[in-house]
Amino acid sequence: MAETAILGAEEIRAAKSENLKLRARDLADKLKISEAELVAADCGKGVTRVDPHPDRIMWAAQILGEVMALTRNDSCVHEKVGIYDNYHPGAHAAMVLTDDIDLRIFPSHWKHAFMVEAPTDAGTRRSLQVFDAAGDAVHKIFLRDASNHLAWQDLRHDLQLADQSPELEVDPRKPPEAPKSDAGKAEILRKEWKRMTDTHQFLRLTSKLKMNRLGAYRVAGAPFVRAVEPAAVNLALKQLAEDGTEVMVFVGNRGCIQIHQGPIVTLKEMGPWQNVLDPGFNLHLRLDHIAEVWAVDKPTQRGAAVSLEAFNDRGGLIFQMFGVGKEGRDSRPAWRDLVAGLPDLKTREFQE
Repeated sequence: MAETAILGAEEIRAAKSENLKLRARDLADKLKISEAELVAADCGKGVTRVDPHPDRIMWAAQILGEVMALTRNDSCVHEKVGIYDNYHPGAHAAMVLTDDIDLRIFPSHWKHAFMVEAPTDAGTRRSLQVFDAAGDAVHKIFLRDASNHLAWQDLRHDLQLADQSPELEVDPRKPPEAPKSDAGKAEILRKEWKRMTDTHQFLRLTSKLKMNRLGAYRVAGAPFVRAVEPAAVNLALKQLAEDGTEVMVFVGNRGCIQIHQGPIVTLKEMGPWQNVLDPGFNLHLRLDHIAEVWAVDKPTQRGAAVSLEAFNDRGGLIFQMFGVGKEGRDSRPAWRDLVAGLPDLKTREFQE
């Protein structure tokens, strides 16, 4: 899919006009092109190529006022309404830290960006859309009625690139990293795991041992990890909706991770999708994509960080959920009890 387009811009535009009800991502898959190529085809016709660097995109986002932030992967879509603020730039990692918009940004993957004006039945819909080198969506910002629409034209003038070609070259898509384990280093892993004081130390530990997240989970064993049934994810969501326990929900891709903090109230299951439909927060999760789920316990200076983490059948991380540990809003004991009650996986054999 993420290869240089064999379709020209005119052919892509014709396909779009013939498939108006298809979502952009689904139409791109149907045409065997990337989503970025689909968007680029309309350059000069409501679409403008702009500087993709996070420093520039986040500068514009802060001017736009209340918007909807969207970050997704193949199996999960995370949407938050809020205002971009408190941006912390960084060459390797950047952050947006507000109560509503909470992002971890990895600038090396912000390769293509567009300001998009699309006609809808409700009027023109404006968005800022960022893609990686393969043309897959990294992060999108959608304007709402309350957004600063008056700033749009000036921002487009300030951000636009000299190259406004409707043709876009993309790199081949890289598959998710396969699980990497080393049973011979399991004891070292467990020993060092006990010494952790922050969850961010975990990936440095696995890298040092030449493992990765899922590979380490597969060899760590109790009391550090517990494999649970894939159906446990939906059970957990339903329990959260019933008891009001606040959680942190992390959904991301190579270029961006988006975080929700708060309760999950309204669930609506539709086909393979489980949907959270709450004011200010929507989540759309493909339950049928979940192949492995792990309950994980990492030590920190503030106590145990218990997470529920779901992976697809290629080893890609779909999402993570934690309890909220803020002063006066400590849901971690309730969350820990909820996770402890989820059903164990009936078999613990995983294909290496």
